[in-house]
Amino acid sequence: MIGLLRNLMGRRPGRTFSDHGVITASLAVTQAAPHVRDGMSVAKAMNWVVVALIPCIFMALFNTGHQANLHMEQIGLVSTPGWRSAILEALGISYDPFDVWASVLHGALYYLPVLAVALIVGELWERVFAKLRKRERGPGLVVVALLFSLSLPPAVPLWQVALGMSFGIVVAKEIFGGLGKNFLNPALAGLAFLYATYPKQMVGETAWTVVEGFTGATAMKIAAGGGIEAVNWAGTNWMQAFLGAVPGAFGATSTLACLLGAALLISTRVASLRVMAGAMFGMIVAALMFNQFVGTGLPFGDLSWHWHLVLGSFAFGVVFLATDPVTAAGTNTGRWIYGILIGGLVVVIRVANVAHPDGVMFAILFGNIVAPLIDYVVMQANIKRRERRSA
Repeated sequence: MIGLLRNLMGRRPGRTFSDHGVITASLAVTQAAPHVRDGMSVAKAMNWVVVALIPCIFMALFNTGHQANLHMEQIGLVSTPGWRSAILEALGISYDPFDVWASVLHGALYYLPVLAVALIVGELWERVFAKLRKRERGPGLVVVALLFSLSLPPAVPLWQVALGMSFGIVVAKEIFGGLGKNFLNPALAGLAFLYATYPKQMVGETAWTVVEGFTGATAMKIAAGGGIEAVNWAGTNWMQAFLGAVPGAFGATSTLACLLGAALLISTRVASLRVMAGAMFGMIVAALMFNQFVGTGLPFGDLSWHWHLVLGSFAFGVVFLATDPVTAAGTNTGRWIYGILIGGLVVVIRVANVAHPDGVMFAILFGNIVAPLIDYVVMQANIKRRERRSA
């Protein structure tokens, strides 16, 4: 042990920072063994994220099929046109919206092609950049493809999936040097590109249902038009929204599924509890403030915090997107600030911008942009405090 410490302390002195940004020791960069290694590699962390996403993937399959079967029942359709109906009929699968496995299999015929396109396009771009840089392709593509595809509306055209994934991988990730060097979350960047370029296909009433001839709106859109009373009148209660059996993005509707994933990510220390707790705190405080001071002037002004939690993609964004270790704040105090900023900004966007009421995507992207500044301010404040203490 003494030899190991001498090895670490005796070569090429450098500096390391604690989570608060304070210099803790003058360690060395070793040129030969022995090395101190962390048991959690990047690849292993990515694998844990994939496992944590399994409940959301299941809900993407089930809820997509459930909504499709439900809408077919409402308009009297006995089957869907095209290759999907041929597969379901060959397997003897019904269109019963309350048959779990029938809904899962029907939903899989819509979600799996979207995921496949995202994976194929991402793989092609990453191979291109790996060849140009003459290095091996890094891990993380599966996570980006899953997060991107789960955030999309069910009726998204496959060519838009390819376009959005290309933008996220190339513009938000690879041109900055690849994994670990990007300052924006690639999945969110690709999603924002599609929202800005094709808003009708991404947020229109035809985006949330895969059944042709049926139009509908998400609970979030209904609340933007008439408040929570309109949501209840439309037949959606809080427990339905919490479980995720409502129209919405593929895998972002179920708060319960997101909480199951959050428990795994926190227990394995892959994601930061401080970011999640900060976002919850910021959302609750902002919602209570608007409830107190805005009154009934705006649809979301009276929306309570527990409805903000289950509507839209708040839980999915906070658990899986805001906690991205590359684009989030890195200091402990900074993670609290970063999370509070995102949670509060989600409510501000929802109340102030009824045209795009969800607000989660833009709040997290803004948090990504200011995360380096947050860490810098936190580190400088700690350094100055230590200087004053030792003066």
